Amino acid sequence: MRGIERRIDAGLKPDVTSVASIFVSRWDVAVAGKVPEALKNQLGIAAAKRAYKAYLGLLSSARWMRAYNAGARPQRLLWASTGTKDPKASGVLYVDALAAPFTVNTMPDGTLKALADHSVVRATMPADGGDCEEILARFAEANIDVHSLSVQLQDEGAKSFVNSWNDLMAVIRSKCAVLERAS
Repeated sequence: MRGIERRIDAGLKPDVTSVASIFVSRWDVAVAGKVPEALKNQLGIAAAKRAYKAYLGLLSSARWMRAYNAGARPQRLLWASTGTKDPKASGVLYVDALAAPFTVNTMPDGTLKALADHSVVRATMPADGGDCEEILARFAEANIDVHSLSVQLQDEGAKSFVNSWNDLMAVIRSKCAVLERAS
């Protein structure tokens, strides 16, 4: 939002296309074995519902309307890591729960095949977050500090992206070196 506002203030076009990635199953993997069975595989969905609620709140704000009227495009939420890691859970656990307007789901092949084989998306995610706050409160009661976990997961995710970038750059440097020697 601040970046779009800076573009508008600088007289630049604000029609930037982007996504905000939320790695859903990582939440559940992080608390696996640390919560009661009744909460198993629910944290990622609750966190995503909370994010969607906040996202829609931003899109209905006067601040966003000013940017939109200046030509800005809404950033979309991207649900990443939506392959089910728990072999006992539905292969489309996250897909069924996270279907919503203005979002993108980058489901892995196995999840896409499971969706094609036996699933029909019944309803879209509620704009008000549905039961997310109740579920998150239950995690707090189970001694899961959701805020601290969010910081940890964001830090781990950023480090993972940096490592992947560095690995890619190393491969490119290696291939360039081979090409330079060959020419």
